[in-house]
Amino acid sequence: MRILITGGTGFIGLNIVKALMAKGHELVITGHDAEQKIDGFSGTFLHTGFLGIDWSTLGRFDVVYHQAAINDTTFLDREDMFRNNVAASEELFRQVIKNGCRHIVYASSTAVYGDVPAPYREEGPTRPLNPYAESKLALEKVAQRIAKEHPDAVIVGLRYCNVYGPGESHKGKRSSMIYQLARQMMHRRPRIFFDGEQKRDWLYVKDCVRANLLAAEAKESCVVNCGSGMATTFNELIRILNKELGTDWKPEYFENPIRDRYQDFTLCDMSAAKEKIGFVPEFDIEKGIAAFKRSGALTALR
Repeated sequence: MRILITGGTGFIGLNIVKALMAKGHELVITGHDAEQKIDGFSGTFLHTGFLGIDWSTLGRFDVVYHQAAINDTTFLDREDMFRNNVAASEELFRQVIKNGCRHIVYASSTAVYGDVPAPYREEGPTRPLNPYAESKLALEKVAQRIAKEHPDAVIVGLRYCNVYGPGESHKGKRSSMIYQLARQMMHRRPRIFFDGEQKRDWLYVKDCVRANLLAAEAKESCVVNCGSGMATTFNELIRILNKELGTDWKPEYFENPIRDRYQDFTLCDMSAAKEKIGFVPEFDIEKGIAAFKRSGALTALR
């Protein structure tokens, strides 16, 4: 198949590219060399990014995986956020459908739920707390509108929830807390908010990639959660990391300075993902962190 991956040098995009390379597909990607290199990549690399694509020269794609976005939750320029995450995405969807693509999978986020009590269910409610979350909810509405206009196209949004794993080291402060805590624990006590009993739903990146591949085979347009369906406290996270790293650090607690906009508990109801795209997560938190460690990426020097 001929496949376009936007954001193909980013964390999740890179992992999707590697999985599709292994299957022998013809790939076209957008991205930046400054993010990550793709060893052995032989497809087409559009260095302009998808905002600068000359659509008339690209032809038809069988599937599009749209991962590119401004994904910094602290970025407060709403106009720029919406221009990149919503308007440019709408142009992408319309152009690839015009050129014959009938399967689009795009990245949304559980950030759309904001401070709604867990577990999160796709039917709502939603309460985005920042421009990034607002843009993802707006993108879902755009995708749903385009899907109604083109009933022969299947457009699936995946609401990612705390994805972690190999390929995230370049993200710095935007990398997962699993990665950040592991880096701390190689040298010192890990710092977490008091009292460490806040819970997160963590998704290993290999499960995330598998969800994307399954979504490309969906029979109907939809938006589904993309998490593990299990929540883990930060105290338990540190226990698992101690086990994998061979350390015995105790957490250093400090007061949460953003308590008024902090999610104490995230958890995805994964029943719709199972029903609509056939996705059931394979990695629980212990299995995922162990796989992360075996990859060498958890402890590798940057």
